[in-house]
Amino acid sequence: MTDINIVDVTLHIDNNLDTAIREAVEKQLRTLNGVISVHMPADKLHLVEVSYNPEDVNSETIEHSIRELAGKVELIGL
Repeated sequence: MTDINIVDVTLHIDNNLDTAIREAVEKQLRTLNGVISVHMPADKLHLVEVSYNPEDVNSETIEHSIRELAGKVELIGL
C-alpha cells in the first residue's frame, strides 16, 4: 500500500454564490486529478474547503478553477 500526502486548503470567494454557481464550482473541482474532496459549507456560502494530493494538483490550479466560475478567490488557510 502506498501512502499519499493530503493537503487541506480553505479558499474565500469574495461574494456569496448562488446554488447553480456553487454546484458548478464543486463539479469543476471534482474533475481535477488529485482532488480528494470538496466541501462548501451551507452556512458559509463564500468558503470552499478542498482536500487534495499535492503530487497531482496544486493550490494555484484549484484557485484558478474556482476563479473561472466565481470571480475573485483567495487562499486563506492550509
